Amino acid sequence: EVQLVESGGGLVQAGGSLRLSCATSGFTFDDYTIGWFRQAPGKEREGLSCISSSGDTTYYADSVKGRFTISSDNAKNTVYLQMNSLKPEDTAVYYCAAVSPGLVTIGPLLYDYWGQGTQVTVSS
Repeated sequence: EVQLVESGGGLVQAGGSLRLSCATSGFTFDDYTIGWFRQAPGKEREGLSCISSSGDTTYYADSVKGRFTISSDNAKNTVYLQMNSLKPEDTAVYYCAAVSPGLVTIGPLLYDYWGQGTQVTVSS
């Protein structure tokens, strides 16, 4: 059974940091690109970042470039999202997802498997 489990969300003040984790199982981690997404109430799901199966290629949305960093630990089948300089507008449910290799994209419709999400709330 394919599983992606996010953790690390919480409440943080503006300017603070959080590190999200995405623990995966049930598929060959090295074969998939992993992406991070978020969805705020009343808004569409937004692609934030992704990392290729090899870990060599990363991509960031303009909204998080320079503040968020994606990384992977293939030995642990886990992908991380380090979030710095958080803003109130970063408040959302954050999801990780997996898509077949060969794609380096943050288009949510292309992703095959999704986690349940973790809430991030940034207070002003």
